[in-house]
Amino acid sequence: MGASAGGVETLRRVVADLPEDLPAALCVVLHIAPGAPSALAAILGRAGRLPCRAVADHERLHPGEILVAPPDRHVVVEDGHVALSAGPRENGHRPAIDTLFRTAAEALGGGVIGVVLSGTRDDGTAGLALIKSRGGLALVQNPDEALYGGMPANAIAHVAVDAVVTSDQIANTIVRMVRGDWDADAPRPERLATSGLSGEPVTSTCPECGGVLSEQREAGLIQWRCKVGHRYSPESLADAQAQGVEGAIWAAVRALEDRSLLLERMAEQSDSRGLDYATRAFRSRAGQAREQAKLVRETLGEAIGGTLRPVGDELSGEHEQPAS
Repeated sequence: MGASAGGVETLRRVVADLPEDLPAALCVVLHIAPGAPSALAAILGRAGRLPCRAVADHERLHPGEILVAPPDRHVVVEDGHVALSAGPRENGHRPAIDTLFRTAAEALGGGVIGVVLSGTRDDGTAGLALIKSRGGLALVQNPDEALYGGMPANAIAHVAVDAVVTSDQIANTIVRMVRGDWDADAPRPERLATSGLSGEPVTSTCPECGGVLSEQREAGLIQWRCKVGHRYSPESLADAQAQGVEGAIWAAVRALEDRSLLLERMAEQSDSRGLDYATRAFRSRAGQAREQAKLVRETLGEAIGGTLRPVGDELSGEHEQPAS
């Protein structure tokens, strides 16, 4: 089960409704800051009847227990047990939902149910697609009900999910799926978009380590992966590139403003020595650097509201103008 922004309350509601004799282990990944302490295990332990704790490295999976990913570690499923990994971030996250889903699908095949809850962007979609390709089931919170509908909407758009339900129905649906009461012939929610990109492969640079990103297709979805192991979905890569561009522009602003200060200092030194021509030249260049820094700042402001704004804003229509 994976969640991000707005996911804690949904997780509490789901856990509260799960029976104490649930014949399955539940692993939870919630996006949290690397250095932040996590109280999620305690919160979920108080919310329901199932015991809940943070994942310990190389412990076995037991039915009726909830294991929560600790900060700054991926949870990796390996043939009946889980391990912790400080491996490369995926979609900018560690722990990442895709890591949990992908390794669970590879280790357990059709015995996996993937659940995507509230969150922004698209972590979890590629892993959910792999779960489906290995014979597992995919369950998604209704994006209209989620506090942040980006992750559920992306999952529905690219994966043939088995059910889209509101938060008060998730626990019951999980129980039915685990116990085999789920109707495999029930109508599936319609996918909202195609699952791949056409045209020539895109060559790019890893926003995190600077390595070459290779375009890969897995379970019908395209991702990019560098040699180190950082992974990106199309939306996550586009947003990470935007952050890199913004950082580079701010670096240019800083460099121009530093140059202006240095040239002003050189003008003062020339003036103290009576070098009028050099003083005028240095002050002229300092003024040009200040003007250029101002222009770059203005350009950055326009870009942040346009080409650099998150891709998810376009997909959700968040900034569309209301019809007149």
